[in-house]
Amino acid sequence: MYDIIIVGAGPAGLTAAVYARRAGKSVLVLEKDTFGGQVTFSPKLENYPGFQEISGNELAQRMLEQAMALGAEIDMDTVTEVLDGEVKTVVGEAGRYEARSVIIAAGARHRRLNLPGEEEFIGNGISFCAVCDGAFYKDQHVAVIGGGNTALQEVVLLADICKKVTVVQNLAFLTGEEKMIQLLQSKNNIEYIYNTVVTGYEGVTSLQAIRLLNTETQETSRLEIDGIFLAIGTAPENDAYQKVAKLNEYGYIVSDESCRTGTPGIYVAGDCRTKAYRQVATAISDGAAAALNACRFLDAQ
Repeated sequence: MYDIIIVGAGPAGLTAAVYARRAGKSVLVLEKDTFGGQVTFSPKLENYPGFQEISGNELAQRMLEQAMALGAEIDMDTVTEVLDGEVKTVVGEAGRYEARSVIIAAGARHRRLNLPGEEEFIGNGISFCAVCDGAFYKDQHVAVIGGGNTALQEVVLLADICKKVTVVQNLAFLTGEEKMIQLLQSKNNIEYIYNTVVTGYEGVTSLQAIRLLNTETQETSRLEIDGIFLAIGTAPENDAYQKVAKLNEYGYIVSDESCRTGTPGIYVAGDCRTKAYRQVATAISDGAAAALNACRFLDAQ
């Protein structure tokens, strides 16, 4: 029996573990994949307070070591269900765990094209966040894959940094808001390629070009670039929590800055919840809020 079980060992989950342990609560952190979450794909962070520059892997490792040094237990398991009750039950593929409170910090994955070589080029020419990685492509040529609001926000930022931005959209038009489209029209270094999908990557140690297919004409082409930003959305994996948390139409857990779900004693933190910005800094803010509220809930019992 634990005071708090935390699902997910990304920045939100590990921050929650630190705060909960400092409050004297027993903590188990369950992680199904990678300690550190999405941040581990960033070869360099320059917008995390306290570090002019740090790799995502190093930051994640420091967070993990801090949580473990404070006494948090860390285990690998894929959570398949969370059950409510006076005692909360977290069901995993490898076992069942009980706690008085649960913090869901399962994160969200950037949608990918799932093409050969993609994993190897992530961090070496393939990025997901212009705020995080845009500065690395100053005065270079990048491509943004996607035409929705997420993609257009990336394009706005990159157009002010890069020499040229090429937007590759699988439809005949952009699907973002009209105001965003109008803003892009004021930029003279943006090129648009419509009705086109990416079919392959080229490069040795880093991405050098992408292969394209026009879905109307079936014409193939090749685009040499210094990097690409995949901006086709994120995908939360919250099916396991539907019994204890309300999901919105996109699958994110509905919550505000309090990080409370609709179930007493169950909280949510990080990219898996509804929020305006998904950054490391906002994830650790969520982790602190969720842990503090969970501790308050436990102390009131």
